Amino acid sequence: MQFADCELFCIFVAMMNDEQYMLRCLQLAANGIQGARPNPMVGAVIVADGRIIGEGYHVRCGEGHAEVNAFASVRPEDEPLLKEATMYVSLEPCAHYGKTPPCAELIVRKGVRRVVVGCIDPFAQVQGRGVAIIRQAGIEVTVGVLEEECQWLNRRFFTFHSKHRPYILLKWAQTANGFIDDHFQPLTISNELTQMLSHQLRAEEDAILVGHTTYDRDHPRLDVRHWHGPNPKRIVLTHDRPLSQLMDDLYQHEVQSLIVEGGRQTHESFIEAGLWDEIRIETAPVTVTDGTAAPRLPADMVLLSKKEYGGNTITSYRSLQALRPTSAFPT
Repeated sequence: MQFADCELFCIFVAMMNDEQYMLRCLQLAANGIQGARPNPMVGAVIVADGRIIGEGYHVRCGEGHAEVNAFASVRPEDEPLLKEATMYVSLEPCAHYGKTPPCAELIVRKGVRRVVVGCIDPFAQVQGRGVAIIRQAGIEVTVGVLEEECQWLNRRFFTFHSKHRPYILLKWAQTANGFIDDHFQPLTISNELTQMLSHQLRAEEDAILVGHTTYDRDHPRLDVRHWHGPNPKRIVLTHDRPLSQLMDDLYQHEVQSLIVEGGRQTHESFIEAGLWDEIRIETAPVTVTDGTAAPRLPADMVLLSKKEYGGNTITSYRSLQALRPTSAFPT
C-alpha cells in the first residue's frame, strides 16, 4: 500500500471511530428527553487509548451538563489519560454562565487533546463561542460529525430558537376509509398499545392543543394517565386568538413543542398557515359510512416512518422545511 493510500485509510478509520462514539453520545443524550427540558438533550463521551474512560448526559435542567457528568465519571486512575483523550459531545459546549458554569472552560481546564462536536448550538449566547474558546486554548476541534442526527434529536430546541415558535406535531386517528368520527359522533380508534404510545408522546412534549369544538364536545383529559411523566400544558384554540398570536404567546412562555390533537378544522388551520413540522396519523382497520373526513394532507411533506401496532398503523411525515433526520439515528 502506498503512503498516500495508508494516510487516507487512517483518516477513514478515524472518521468511522468519530461516528461510532458520536452515536454513543446520541444514545446517552436521549435519556434526558423529560428531565433536560427546556435545555437540549446532550451526551458526552471521553475516549483514551481506544476505550471509553468517561461518559455522561444532561440529566436534569439546572444540574450538571453532559460534559460535567462525563468528567465526573472518569476514575482517578484514568485521570492522567485526559491529556491524550478525545471528548465527543453531541452539541457544542456552552460558553456562558447560566445555572452552571461554561462547559467550554471546563474542557480547557481538563486539558483534553481533541474535542469532536456533533453540531453548533443555535442558542444566541453560544452559537460558535464554545468552539472558539476551546480552539483558542490550542485544543483541536472537529465539528459536524453526525450533524443531522444531532440536530434531529434536538429538533424541538432547534426549531424554537431558529423559528421563534414551538416544534409542532399534528396528530389524529382515522378509519381505514378516512373518517375521524362515526356519523359526527366520537369514535374510539386507538387500541391499548397505541393509546399508551400517545400518552408517552404527551409526556415528552411541552403542550397539547385541541379546538374549542373538540374540547366542548368530547371533554378530553389530555393527560398521561397511561404513561409515566409530566402532563403537557393544555391549550384550547379559540377564534379570538389568531395562530400568529398563539405562536408568539407560546414562544414567550418558552413552550418548545406542541401536539395538536384537534378536529379537522383545527388541523387544517395549522396546515394552511404552514405551522407544522411533523404529522402523525393512526389508522385503524375499520370503516364507517359517514362522518367527518380526516384533514387533507399537505403536499410539502415526506414520509418519516410507517409502523404497525396491534393492528393499527401509525404513519409519520415531516415537513420539507423541518430538520432532516437520517437513517443512522431512528425517528
